[in-house]
Amino acid sequence: MFLANRALCRVGRANSTRRLSTRASAILSSLDLATTEEIAGVYDGQWRGSGDIFSTVCPTTGETLARVRSASPKELHDTIARAREAYTFFRYIPAPRRGEILRQIREALAAKRNELGALVSLEMGKIRTEGEGEVQEFIDICDYGVGLSRMMNGNVVASERPGHSILEVPNPLGVVAVLSAFNFPIAVYGWNLALSLAAGNATIWKPSPTTPLCSIAVTKIVARVLKNNEIPGAVAGLVIGDKNVGAALAESRDIELVSFTGSEKVGRVVGKTVMSRFGKTILELGGNNASIVMADADLSLAVHSVFFGAVGTAGQRCTSTRRLYLHRNIASEFLERLQKLYADVKPGDPLVQGTLLGPLHSSAALQTYNNTIKHLRSIDAEILIGGYRYTEAPLDAGNFVQPTIAIPKSVNPEEQIWSTETFAPILNIAIFDDLDEVIGWNNAVPQGLSSSLWTRDIRNLGKWIGPGGSDTGIVNVNVGTSGAEIGAAFGGNKSTGWGRESGGDAWKQYVRWSACTINFSEHAPLAQGVHFIQAADSI
Repeated sequence: MFLANRALCRVGRANSTRRLSTRASAILSSLDLATTEEIAGVYDGQWRGSGDIFSTVCPTTGETLARVRSASPKELHDTIARAREAYTFFRYIPAPRRGEILRQIREALAAKRNELGALVSLEMGKIRTEGEGEVQEFIDICDYGVGLSRMMNGNVVASERPGHSILEVPNPLGVVAVLSAFNFPIAVYGWNLALSLAAGNATIWKPSPTTPLCSIAVTKIVARVLKNNEIPGAVAGLVIGDKNVGAALAESRDIELVSFTGSEKVGRVVGKTVMSRFGKTILELGGNNASIVMADADLSLAVHSVFFGAVGTAGQRCTSTRRLYLHRNIASEFLERLQKLYADVKPGDPLVQGTLLGPLHSSAALQTYNNTIKHLRSIDAEILIGGYRYTEAPLDAGNFVQPTIAIPKSVNPEEQIWSTETFAPILNIAIFDDLDEVIGWNNAVPQGLSSSLWTRDIRNLGKWIGPGGSDTGIVNVNVGTSGAEIGAAFGGNKSTGWGRESGGDAWKQYVRWSACTINFSEHAPLAQGVHFIQAADSI
């Protein structure tokens, strides 16, 4: 099934050998990734890496895909220094010219869209259509950045003083560090790089150590475009490394902005570290997202969207649906339809077209799933479907689990099962009678990323998006919690971190703002009518 073609490539290193399936070898080779030697994981205009060796493992088959050489402390220090040097050059490139470079990056990515999408499926584990969709997201944000490069406007503010004008002026910020997570190993970097590059900054990417190949493949593509335009490679640098590398980037005073995507626990540390040196952060942390289905909802639309929200990417999206609140009048019918979809979904190789359920990304994710199922059973929750790992061959070689629907006995949103995000395909359900009641449940958890309401009553819509409605950063109506577009700013509130990336006004975080008051008169009056003038004979 997964290794239908059993031909294998031998990969040797010193006294050890490993075997790489032709399935994996073909994808790596298509993206200029070595299949017979260790891969350099540091780039700042040249490729190198002399730190610890990271092995990246396919979550579908368990095979080791590659060994990547990470950044040593000196290489990390040098990469930061080269990024600062590159920034001092790049900030003077006119913004429309930076947009042209983004356009070329867009074209280069589009030419490798399918290959990069396959690599996402191979290394991260999401299904093929989602992998390609993730690359498309990077392509789309490059399109956005091209237009933005001619529209990063300041403001002209009226002055109360005659012969004066006030300008609000954006300038390049400096060096931006992007610390991305495994679940979107390409797109999140794309959101940041496109805006950062359009703004005139240099960027250092520290990806998840479990998805280094995606970052290396993308960096190779970007680096070729920069080279062709005689732009220093350190404008888009890369450092593979562990949490110590991430900590060093957060601590560095040579980095103006740290964009971090990950857990609330680590995000809290990153936020405190960067703030302690008065740096800037964009934090994209936990999501504990709820869908609410009213009695008047179109159930045919809602059930399929909830199914994707909970099962898509094997429940490993920040916006995955974790909580489902059903109006009492439609709960039985909705659950019957939803359980049928769950029963029909079949796990399989994410590289095969038509597969809807791939593996969890890692053994750590598998343990999280098991622990949550154990907790559900300990509190006597009713598990309607799922709750086990797939153990039959060939699924037993990967991290495949059954998508699960559970009904906890308690609906108290402060209890662990409701208040804690579980990064796995586990959907908890509660029944409600009143919209105000369920809005309270939606808002009671610490996180505030995404939420959705299913209704055909405009009065419900108005309440949901209004001041007493959902308090999340993404508030949808008749759209699921997952699957945001790049045109609007992406991000959440409360313990999700208040960060905003991608579209909307997110670009304003990547520039340095200055209020510039200009006097073109023959006098120098003070604002607010203040007089501070000495007598003429004392001057």
